[in-house]
Amino acid sequence: MRGSPKVTIYTVADRAGVSISTVSLAINAPHRVSEQTRERVIAAAGALGYRTTSERRPVAGMRIAVAAPFTTYQTYLRRFAGMLLRARDTAIELAAHDLPSAASAKAPLLDALPARGGIDGLIVMGVPLGSAALRASRDAALPLVLVDVRRARPVGEDPPVVLLDDEAGGRLAGEHLRARGHHHVAYLGEPLLSRDYVAAGQLRMRGLSDHVRITPIVCELDADPTARLREVLSGSDAPTAIMANHDELAARAWHGLRAEGFSVPGDVAILGFDDGPLAQALDLTTVRQPFEESGRLALEMLIDAIAQPSRSIQRMELAPSLIVRTST
Repeated sequence: MRGSPKVTIYTVADRAGVSISTVSLAINAPHRVSEQTRERVIAAAGALGYRTTSERRPVAGMRIAVAAPFTTYQTYLRRFAGMLLRARDTAIELAAHDLPSAASAKAPLLDALPARGGIDGLIVMGVPLGSAALRASRDAALPLVLVDVRRARPVGEDPPVVLLDDEAGGRLAGEHLRARGHHHVAYLGEPLLSRDYVAAGQLRMRGLSDHVRITPIVCELDADPTARLREVLSGSDAPTAIMANHDELAARAWHGLRAEGFSVPGDVAILGFDDGPLAQALDLTTVRQPFEESGRLALEMLIDAIAQPSRSIQRMELAPSLIVRTST
């Protein structure tokens, strides 16, 4: 009995109705082809079981792709550092792929990564996966772990995930601010373009609202929130405190308000989220995330998913902690 014919790039091109160069671009440079063409090629590759190489290395020598908006949010570098520490004494190779922020653009690379050869597992942080990317990873039988990604609508069985209890973080902030006499708080966040994604900021606001009244303020990525904050803080029923979705945004708000003559915490208290070097330098009250721990756990979950798929852990939720400094 003859075996099945080998699936090649030519087979995929014929199935998708494109040239072999288009197949290559869709997999290796996905931003250079249209979304419709990319989805057709990836769907064809998945249906045929095609990958540029189908060889799987043992766990000790495997190669893991890690995709995240590294250059937009430095906190993902801290998570990646946790993975590097976990992999340091092994032969595991980690390959980083930078993605656009979830607040700014789609990430076509995510659709294409599962079809690339030489990848034994994939970790995606901070960016929602569309149905095409999830389908591609399943078709390629590529183990996948998510970090800081909550899907609004499950597509089949969602992959393993490592999360922070963001709602608990919001409650910690709300309890602290209310205890300090703040009953009306401005929540400073960024826009979210994807409807497939439950933003951490939404959950933090929900937890915060258990204890205080909130005025949401949306600030464009990398924009200066000073003008909007000045408008809100000058009203007759002005918030007496600001909570920002992350420490960098809190720092921008603090800098702008100080230039406007506001004192912190005299006129307005400011609280951030993350607790990195910036928060420590500013003496900023913030909610701490265990970044390195989340990265380490994600890599361990992926290793388990590769070694024992039926017994792997599907969800880990880590607890935040409040770090009180002089800004409140």
